[in-house]
Amino acid sequence: MTKNNTFLLLVAHGSRRQSSNDEIRCLAEQLKAMDHTFAKIDCAFLEIAEPSIQQALLGFVAGGAKDILVLPYFLSAGRHVAIDIPEQVQQVKIQFPEVKIEIATYLGASKNIAEMVLQQAIEGMV
Repeated sequence: MTKNNTFLLLVAHGSRRQSSNDEIRCLAEQLKAMDHTFAKIDCAFLEIAEPSIQQALLGFVAGGAKDILVLPYFLSAGRHVAIDIPEQVQQVKIQFPEVKIEIATYLGASKNIAEMVLQQAIEGMV
């Protein structure tokens, strides 16, 4: 698949533990190495860590993004997925109405999640 002009922003909660935030940064780097679809891939954090969602989105816009997909790296549709992330994204959409910013379905809603959980459990038995 060839690259398109969509930028991908992986959004995680954020933690006071730097190593937890670094795991998300590492995942973003792995996605960059694996993917040839998105123009750019980066990560942001809902709270505690940086960059914030708004900082990352503004960075994408400054870098020329016209189409951004936000992927919530969350397992369930709690308050952060249902309210907090959309509110932060909306603030940037208001500032830049010419930029298309969409929020993908959160990770836990993936049709492959049950398979991934089962595989992780099987690997834990070894």
